[in-house]
Amino acid sequence: MKKPLHVAASPLTGIIYAGTVLKCGYVWSADPQVVTTEALVAVAQHTLQFGKPVVVHANGKPEYKITVEKLNGNQEQDHESSSNNPAN
Repeated sequence: MKKPLHVAASPLTGIIYAGTVLKCGYVWSADPQVVTTEALVAVAQHTLQFGKPVVVHANGKPEYKITVEKLNGNQEQDHESSSNNPAN
């Protein structure tokens, strides 16, 4: 059986990681991957698909409201500026 994939943000750095965790459930197993940019782009695209803010619930209660605005401009410049973000 394949281990489930976990995605989490570091509380210290804000960097988003994806990988598997040990049985205890909170320690990464070998080599979690940094997926900050990919995760943020996926959430932005997911939110834009709905055409309105997305409300994320935790424990049955609204916890976050995500709003995305697509910026017009040169995609290469947009990618370069996101690459300079230390959280990537």
